[in-house]
Amino acid sequence: MATDGTRRRETRVVKPRAAISWSGGKDCCTALLRAHHDYDIAAMVTMFAEDGERSRSHGLRPDVIAAHAQRLGVPSLTGRCSWSSYTDEYTRVLGSAAALGITHVIFGDIMGDAHRAWDERVCAAHGLTAVLPIWGESTRTLVKEFIASRSTAVIVTARAAHLDKSWLGRTITLDAVRELEALGIDPCGELGEYHTLVTGTPLFNAPMDLVLGARELHSECWALDVTLAPPVGSVFPGAPKPRSGEGGRRTMDHAAR
Repeated sequence: MATDGTRRRETRVVKPRAAISWSGGKDCCTALLRAHHDYDIAAMVTMFAEDGERSRSHGLRPDVIAAHAQRLGVPSLTGRCSWSSYTDEYTRVLGSAAALGITHVIFGDIMGDAHRAWDERVCAAHGLTAVLPIWGESTRTLVKEFIASRSTAVIVTARAAHLDKSWLGRTITLDAVRELEALGIDPCGELGEYHTLVTGTPLFNAPMDLVLGARELHSECWALDVTLAPPVGSVFPGAPKPRSGEGGRRTMDHAAR
């Protein structure tokens, strides 16, 4: 019979349930890489344009975001909005997150007091806590951390005033970061110079197989159309065909390398 001195008590640590604010890019992925050990990641939150065809800022197709959610093993909570209705719609979606028992929301913001204040304000509307794991850190350090984690990402938007369309589809590597810095670009693109799409991370439970398609200029911003590659040997008539001379490169990144 065990005595008080020999009895072993098992303590179960219950992690707070959290959602990740997910743009599909490297910064939110870096934040999740840092925070996932301390939280039960239960959902991801992504905003789309009013027609639901493209995500805000990064311009990603819904099925690409859905593929991220599947590989992270979480439900995708989404909203549709204009830029003027973004805050109201995001707050509404956080209400759905709170209904799932989520108590924290992880953000990939790095700088800008207004950004942090916004994160905290939309969370406070539902009694949620904003978590900013990479806030205030060196953008050079953060992009190197992302690369060192064996995560991968490609550039999907580039401000024409800073970068030409040849940067679209470029993988974020140490060499690419050095080239960006030589051009006066923030290593993480924190001034809006570019946005990325995560193509692989150890957090994914399966590879991403993508087709990099057309490059187009919209509102002084170069944008790359990225689609999910159809399974090898299958017929997928719904997939848009890349324009002649405009991409068509296929990329496959594994969950871990």
